[in-house]
Amino acid sequence: MQKRIKEIESGNNKRLKAVDFFCSGGGMTAGFRKAGIKVLGGIDIDSECGRTYTENNPGSKFIHSDIKKLSFLTLKTELKIEENDDNLIFIGCSPCQYWSNIKTIKAKSEESKNLLVDFQKFVDHFNPGYIVIENVPGILKRSEESPLKAFLSFLNKKNYKYVHDIINASHYGVPQTRRRFLLLASRVTDNISLPIADTKDSLPTVRHFIGDKKKFKAIPIGHNDTTDFLHTTSGLSADNQKRLLLTPHDGGTRMAWKDTELQIPAYMGKDNSFQDIYGRMYWDKPGPTITTKFFSITNGRFGHPEQDRGISLREGATLQTFDLDYKFFSTSMASAARIIGNAVPPQLSMRIAKTILKNIRNYD
Repeated sequence: MQKRIKEIESGNNKRLKAVDFFCSGGGMTAGFRKAGIKVLGGIDIDSECGRTYTENNPGSKFIHSDIKKLSFLTLKTELKIEENDDNLIFIGCSPCQYWSNIKTIKAKSEESKNLLVDFQKFVDHFNPGYIVIENVPGILKRSEESPLKAFLSFLNKKNYKYVHDIINASHYGVPQTRRRFLLLASRVTDNISLPIADTKDSLPTVRHFIGDKKKFKAIPIGHNDTTDFLHTTSGLSADNQKRLLLTPHDGGTRMAWKDTELQIPAYMGKDNSFQDIYGRMYWDKPGPTITTKFFSITNGRFGHPEQDRGISLREGATLQTFDLDYKFFSTSMASAARIIGNAVPPQLSMRIAKTILKNIRNYD
């Protein structure tokens, strides 16, 4: 084992190479590239992710494919990878609606239920040196019914050493209370660990990321930014405009108007439920999880801390830790938000990649 570590250490970051399954717009790819690891390409069933992925990650190839239908030969040929490569990293951050705590129509999310099983088939065939899994906490909490238990058994049989836990992205440079299941595995080294969390007194805040009024100029409801900056915000109904006007700045909630004619019947008598809905973000705390519906105040605490609007697409992307010059190409606001919300935050991704580099080099 130590011999393998020295063989990898004798090279440089360029020897390590990764394949990003379920890549979406390239959040995981971007972070790995920043850490100095070459990402050969990404695979996703959503063709609309393609241009966003390739234009922001030159040299990383986008493969538009359903992983259930993608052949080993096609992947091998397209990305020029080989079996049993100690320097190869497989990243599997599959869509996770079925195992999410957020209420969804299970019939619609059924297709995401066993994507880990499909990913496992590629791991079994190619036997990469390293594996990274990121998913919602539900895949661990419901491990008796999710594919995770079988996947961990598979890793044991394949002689992979692994560590996993539920982490909060706010402890890894991401201004969101974004809880995720994270697993790192290796058959190359026993020295495998998760990224080291930041201390609680150094957590990033919403203000740190979108509080600069020169970069994020004040905009009205329904503003359409046609530049690449995409500082675009959703429109609001007349009643929702009134609700937001009554919601206190810097963390206000729907409790401010619950006893008025603006109260929503579905929430009557449910003051302790869904309190984030229609709420504003706090300036000096991490924001909520940026979901695929973050552009709508009806889907969470996505109101701007002080302006009377929801957060913009660029603000959502920035809270996801995408660079300000990262471009998003889509046919609608909803599809852009889906690409942004589905991403693994690049800052978290970079921390994961750097941890792999640290593990294999065995340095502090």
